[in-house]
Amino acid sequence: MNAEAASSINKLSGSVIEQLEGIVGADKIRLDEVSLETFGKDWTKVYEPKPSAIVFPVSVEQVQAIVKLANVENFSLVPSGGRTGLSGGAVAAHGEVVVSFDYMNQIGDFNAIDRTVQCGAGVITEQLQDFAEEQGLFYPVDFASSGSSQIGGNISTNAGGIKVIKYGMTRDWVAGLTVVTGAGEILELNRGLLKNNAGYDLRQLFIGAEGTLGFVVNAVMRLTRQPKNLTALVLGVPEFGAIMDVLNSFQGEMELTAFEFFSERALKKVISHAGLQRPFATEAPYYALIEFEMNNEETEALAMSLFEQCMEQGWVLDGVMSQSLEQLKNLWRLREDISETISQWTPYKNDLSTVISKVPGFLDEVETVVVENYPDFEVIWFGHIGDGNVHLNILKPDDLDKTVFFEQCAKVSQWVFEIVQRYEGSVSAEHGVGLLKKDYLPFSRGPEELALMRQLKCVFDPKSIMNPGKVV
Repeated sequence: MNAEAASSINKLSGSVIEQLEGIVGADKIRLDEVSLETFGKDWTKVYEPKPSAIVFPVSVEQVQAIVKLANVENFSLVPSGGRTGLSGGAVAAHGEVVVSFDYMNQIGDFNAIDRTVQCGAGVITEQLQDFAEEQGLFYPVDFASSGSSQIGGNISTNAGGIKVIKYGMTRDWVAGLTVVTGAGEILELNRGLLKNNAGYDLRQLFIGAEGTLGFVVNAVMRLTRQPKNLTALVLGVPEFGAIMDVLNSFQGEMELTAFEFFSERALKKVISHAGLQRPFATEAPYYALIEFEMNNEETEALAMSLFEQCMEQGWVLDGVMSQSLEQLKNLWRLREDISETISQWTPYKNDLSTVISKVPGFLDEVETVVVENYPDFEVIWFGHIGDGNVHLNILKPDDLDKTVFFEQCAKVSQWVFEIVQRYEGSVSAEHGVGLLKKDYLPFSRGPEELALMRQLKCVFDPKSIMNPGKVV
């Protein structure tokens, strides 16, 4: 170990480093500054990463040994997957040891009858999607970061994405879990069963727990049939309330695979950044993206009839329907490229939800608060309107210091979450709580719930070594 590496270690003794090397091997531990910076953070830019070391286990047994050592030597652990999180859930800011699952990325046994497949925690989402396609099947949980996010992280945050309206969240596709608890116990949960009412389903506790109870190390994931001839409509709407009318109209007659929305401001930035074309000449304040399976000519006729009805009602100003796979992909890019496009402005992100029927009033109140108090901040809206989830993005002015910007946005968040509470919504629809939302959890969870969460944390992680300081 060189002097530079040694200087980066702020909490671990040489003895602990040697024991970690004995568990994972000298080639599977990193102490250099670049690795500490890279693996000690996620996509949030609020917190400075300061891990002590990065370890790369290759087996469940090695993860168990790391956790047991942490209990004996009293150091904390932070899980690291694709590090695409947006709530600071994978940030190691206080000398923790980061456990990266990059090498636990094997796809294992596949069962064509049960439509299940075993995945290591480090399997990339897109890797699972591609595997499913090779089997003539489909893994439906999808989002912009599918090329880098990992299954273990998806499970730990109960990731949602763009097709929740039809397929649900990650939770709905987890048939079984192997986890290592904070006490170093290996639990095999549910074992792929479709029906299992034999006592408590502990699997569900670990889904969405963000690694605070234990680490997901392996999963049995469900697959489904491939959708046929996916087709997208992008519609320009004159006001946000009209989006809900369009949703109600289409959803009442057709089974949709996705229903997304984005604003004109978002569209302009994506077009400029990605060099894409406008979907049609007419500008509109908001846009709805509707996806469905084009099964036959009757489906096409129905979609066009609903489009015309929405036009007649004044809910839609203009629209376009994809006529090829390439056009489908380009229409989706108008929505999916937003996060990457606005990242250059260091956005302050809020991932909010309420019941679908309340979304128009909710969004209007939130935007009013932001615009009235910070008229110089640009607000970008987009989200999964079909499931009540909207993403509020406040862009940092170029001449404003990042620290000052985040401090001001924290004040905005207080007001926004008061609105969330009044609408009985969630301060985190799909991005998790992590560090960023922990102080605001009481706006969505009652004191009794929070007390029970803390008790569960103590049961599974008695020494509080697993992703400490996150969630509760």
